[in-house]
Amino acid sequence: MALNKKHYRNIRDYAAIVIGSAMMGLGIGVFLVDAHVVPGGVTGLSMAVHYLTDGKVPVGTMMWLMNLPLFVWGVRELGKTFGLRTFVGFTLSSWFVDFFRGDLPLVKGWALQDTAAIRNLMEQDFLFLVLWGAVLLGLGLGIIFKFKGTTGGSDIVAAVAHKRWGARPGQVIMLVDFFVIALAGLVLAYQPAGSLARPAMVLTLYAFFLLFISAYLIDVIIDGFNYARAAIIISDKNQAIGERIMHEMDRGATALKGRGLYTGADREVLLTVVTRKEIGVLQELVREEDPKSFIITHDVHEVLGEGFKRRR
Repeated sequence: MALNKKHYRNIRDYAAIVIGSAMMGLGIGVFLVDAHVVPGGVTGLSMAVHYLTDGKVPVGTMMWLMNLPLFVWGVRELGKTFGLRTFVGFTLSSWFVDFFRGDLPLVKGWALQDTAAIRNLMEQDFLFLVLWGAVLLGLGLGIIFKFKGTTGGSDIVAAVAHKRWGARPGQVIMLVDFFVIALAGLVLAYQPAGSLARPAMVLTLYAFFLLFISAYLIDVIIDGFNYARAAIIISDKNQAIGERIMHEMDRGATALKGRGLYTGADREVLLTVVTRKEIGVLQELVREEDPKSFIITHDVHEVLGEGFKRRR
């Protein structure tokens, strides 16, 4: 039974990685390459090479070729951490980029960037075009990461840097992405006159905007929407407040043992989790019982249990 569950999870994970790679490939190949808005990492470097060669080198092919030595380096440095799922992730995402652009050598693909709808967005609503690229890129990467995959590139560099020098992975990825976007901006600045519909600096600013949106969506997919709030309530009337939370709001509450450091007195602290819509009701309820109470609220993610998500 455990083996069957493991197989099911593996099939689910790889299916999700395929879907995420397809979304990522669609966002990059159809919405971003011809817009000259460059994301960070290996994808951005591959797009820069694509521009320098006047489009003769397909973006997806270049992504795969650049990722291959990084993958070998990652396996040698980190062992099986960057194994099959990394190879599958960067291979599929590279394949889908060229497939959606019609640049595959045998299958060719669809060349969706040449459709009337995309061309119209390019000319009439450039910001919306970039937003779609950012959304698809962010959602695709988020799905891949959520199901324990990776697309290689700066992820491998960050992991190796963390192991060797203790560098923070997030900072390494941000530094690499910043460098790649700046480099791509220089490449665009030296493109032949008239080859770009917008100044290179404007496209570079769009690239940083793209980076922000896609990074936010990655976090949303991995952590979940902040659809719930946790509240810590410190009051002398915890019993009455807890009963009202349970009976009037139909929510659970937990009394935690605490001690005031200033007074040295032992006291109970209430912890409860409610939806965003219910936070106002909770605050009003607490004020009615004890106007002098102290409430701390913060966003929470992935709430599993009665009244929220079901446990898998």
